[in-house]
Amino acid sequence: QEFADQIATDMAWLGITPHEVARQSERLAEYDAAADALRANGLLYPCYETGEELERKRALQRARGRPPVYDRAALSLTDHERKALEAEGRQPHWRFKLPDGERTWVDRCRGEVTVPLGTVSDPILIREDGSYLYTLPSVVDDIAFGISLVIRGEDHVTNSGVQIALFEALGGTAPAFAHHNLLTRSDGEPLSKRDNPLSIRALAEAGYEPMAVASLAVLVGTSKPIAPQPDIAALADAVALQDVSRGPAMFDPAELRRLNSALVHELAFEAVASELATFDADSAQFWQTIRGNLDFRADAKAWAERWHEMGAPHYSADARSHIADPAFFSAALSALPADVGGEGAFKAFSNDLKAATGAKGKGLFMQL
Repeated sequence: QEFADQIATDMAWLGITPHEVARQSERLAEYDAAADALRANGLLYPCYETGEELERKRALQRARGRPPVYDRAALSLTDHERKALEAEGRQPHWRFKLPDGERTWVDRCRGEVTVPLGTVSDPILIREDGSYLYTLPSVVDDIAFGISLVIRGEDHVTNSGVQIALFEALGGTAPAFAHHNLLTRSDGEPLSKRDNPLSIRALAEAGYEPMAVASLAVLVGTSKPIAPQPDIAALADAVALQDVSRGPAMFDPAELRRLNSALVHELAFEAVASELATFDADSAQFWQTIRGNLDFRADAKAWAERWHEMGAPHYSADARSHIADPAFFSAALSALPADVGGEGAFKAFSNDLKAATGAKGKGLFMQL
């Protein structure tokens, strides 16, 4: 349950709202009915090999230069042989008998894709303990819920060829497929969903903005520029499936930090006021002043401490008492240009102040 709850939490944090939530643990009757239909049509058959025996078969096939495809030996077992194996205490796992030929579809990311089914082992749909693997429930669910498009990583291309055959066997219509490139770490290794430092939960706890994470995850490895998007709807409009590159996409934490900074710099005061209030800095002037220095919202706390040390939230006589040279402070206020953000404004300001006070070098810039 904790993992199911975390999935819901992660999706909500990213701004994704599911249309419907279903639990496969509550749909076992539907999977049982599908398995019974496959058995009745001779397309689901029991196998009794152990994991070690299957691995020995695969090793022998590789040694002979053949693909390690299951040899369907279980199909030739007699009733007597099956009973003898069960008498030894063996429980069968159940394989789907793939049809001959190949399956072809026009992939939304990769174009036309063909999977020769003869190069693939008949997939195991049910384990020895009677539990289902991913393949059968996913197809039964896609049919039941009318799924029209499946988007997933390119490591599932072969699985899709198998699943198309399973859709046909169950009398369903296969959805469209889009197999995108895979995310890798900076060292080129695949980015795993179990790679804890980069899990959604860890990134959220580290203070990243949801749309920084979503924008990078979606736009990296496409033909589109990597820029922060304001929300999920805008991100959906920013890229099309055909824009996805065929090569791997590197997930760079430095790029994520850059995106996060860009988002924080544009946050309105209203979006952060409640957080600023926790350290007594809920001032629009304060936020407008410091947000351009931040990589994360939480960085504002350190600036708030400086703000309070200076006696601000506004310029006042109290603030002057924190300046070592009050005369310098008065001269600085007088020399401030009307457009403090103008190009070259700070250089002109510091030159004017240097001329007015005679301060220079460290004596000038440390006070500024």
